[in-house]
Amino acid sequence: MVAGLTVLLVLVMAGSCLLGAVDFERGEILQSPIFWRLRLPRVVMSVLVGAVLSVCGAAYQSIFRNPLTDPYVLGVSSGASLGAAVAILLGLEAVLWGVGGMALAAALLTVLFIYRIASIGNRMHTTTLLLTGVCLTLLISAVISFLMVLNQEKMDAIIFWTMGSFGSSSWTDVAVLAPVAVVGIAVVLWYGRDLNLLLAGSEAAQSMGVEVEKVKRVLLLFTTLMVAFAVSSCGVIGFVGLIVPHAVRLVAGPDNRKVVPYSMLCGALFVLVCDTLARYVLRPSELPVGSLTSMVGAPLFIYLLYKNKKSY
Repeated sequence: MVAGLTVLLVLVMAGSCLLGAVDFERGEILQSPIFWRLRLPRVVMSVLVGAVLSVCGAAYQSIFRNPLTDPYVLGVSSGASLGAAVAILLGLEAVLWGVGGMALAAALLTVLFIYRIASIGNRMHTTTLLLTGVCLTLLISAVISFLMVLNQEKMDAIIFWTMGSFGSSSWTDVAVLAPVAVVGIAVVLWYGRDLNLLLAGSEAAQSMGVEVEKVKRVLLLFTTLMVAFAVSSCGVIGFVGLIVPHAVRLVAGPDNRKVVPYSMLCGALFVLVCDTLARYVLRPSELPVGSLTSMVGAPLFIYLLYKNKKSY
């Protein structure tokens, strides 16, 4: 199945490179700067971000033993959105990684603050972690709304960023995200067995030889870094980390040694298809990809839940 999904992903990537506001003549595509500078890095970024969000969603759902947990639950997206909003208000859009750099810094600071609150000695209280993340997300959302009301001329730019877009993706963004994604996904795959045992509860996992606190800290560190780098490069793309791993579990079962690689490939495919539609349906204009992931993903998710409701 992994091989089949990989082949499908490569084929969809090739097809996606052909679609956009500009049509290519036969044999012209490989000579076009549009292909090398705009289309291809955008396609690669959408694949990386989709893979990252889905793998992190799968990891979080096992760590917190909650199928409704997504990669943004720890306040990564809200912190990044606040950083991006401040950067936009300061006029840093033209500065290399001005908005992205501020978003990344704010995301990491937000999560670090949440970790400090939820840590008791050497232990990390997961319930406190989740509750703090939710509360801080609501607070930051209120602050962003307040900033937009005071600066209505910049409101559209802030809203568009918070809905996610790969329109400005470049090879620089790929070079920054790719190493983080590769290392982070490898770490999650390495801890696949431990994630399975964590589903049984911390005490049960401890009795079976899992260093629970160490595993949680390592996984939360790498998944947080992946999500922070992904969000800082393209904005907030919701629903992916929630629906993709959950849908994979409904189809392939609960074993994370299968769920994680399947989620990686299915998430990459899902975001790639949504981004292709986002830039092609209303060309030469484009839709925020985050709105499409929600519009396409929510009905599909509800359908899968309906088809598998007897298993709950």
